[in-house]
Amino acid sequence: MYAIIRDGGRQHKVAEGDHIAIDRLGLDAGEEIEFPDVLLLSDDEKVSVGTPTVEGAKVLGEILGATSDRKLYAVQYRRRKNSRRRVGHRQKYTEVLIKRIVAPT
Repeated sequence: MYAIIRDGGRQHKVAEGDHIAIDRLGLDAGEEIEFPDVLLLSDDEKVSVGTPTVEGAKVLGEILGATSDRKLYAVQYRRRKNSRRRVGHRQKYTEVLIKRIVAPT
């Protein structure tokens, strides 16, 4: 069984036992999290597509901790002006372990 969920403007394909990285949340490790926006739900024989979400379906997970992505650099350069600027950005993530996918009854 797998589901496609929406979180923070992004969509993730998840199954039980998966680890996903979502945008940083203010939650501690070990806390439970619920994703109510399930866009698609599929098991072996049936696929449920939401309009826009599947009613009664949700995905439950557990926070594993906070991580960071590698540092990206944006460089601005203006030719013949002796003007250079280098700015770094490092995206923050929250690691989530998908515990259970709850289908509507």
